[in-house]
Amino acid sequence: MKKLRIGLIHATMNSVSPILDAFSSYGEDVELVNFMDEGLIYELNETDEVTTRMIMRLTDLAGKAAESDVDAILFTCSSFTPHVSDIADLMPVPVLSSDQSMLERAVLESDNIYVIATIRAAGPTTERIIQQIAREQEKDVTVRVQVVTEAFAALQAGDVDRHDQHIRETIQSVSASNTVVLAQYSMARAVTNETTPYPNVLTGPSVSVEAIINLAKRGRSK
Repeated sequence: MKKLRIGLIHATMNSVSPILDAFSSYGEDVELVNFMDEGLIYELNETDEVTTRMIMRLTDLAGKAAESDVDAILFTCSSFTPHVSDIADLMPVPVLSSDQSMLERAVLESDNIYVIATIRAAGPTTERIIQQIAREQEKDVTVRVQVVTEAFAALQAGDVDRHDQHIRETIQSVSASNTVVLAQYSMARAVTNETTPYPNVLTGPSVSVEAIINLAKRGRSK
């Protein structure tokens, strides 16, 4: 039987390394096919809203992934998560948003969730999804959001150490009673590259890899 093939949809280069590293660490041999439209994240930062044209561009990328004979498709940018389900309805293979699995786990594990983001649109979007999941689970959760835009600016300027420092300092300012959610894949490096454990921090790549592989397997078995 041929290897599972996963299509990855990116809106920023900053998401690529974290998800590739997560697949590598997971230990299952799969083929990865990457599809990129980096202009989307720049446009989103300028407009602070997801436009119909952006959704069309993401749909086009997903369509190209499906045409490449993938078994499942994973989006790697959390800012577009609310629109992934509509795109998924058009695809012949399973589709997963970047953070759905992570946020479901956060709601399952904690009543107090602290969201850290580096892109303005990602913070409120993540909070809305958490509250929606909580309602579906009939659970009350308290969500706080902090957007660290200076971290994203540092990453874009190539200062990855400064980016990671901003993220870690923000995590350290949060009470240990909170489950901390890092809203974007690009933020995962701040904790995964550290020898110091962060037991109360959830990152999208590590959770999503297992989820998308399971989806791909179930889809292939049908």
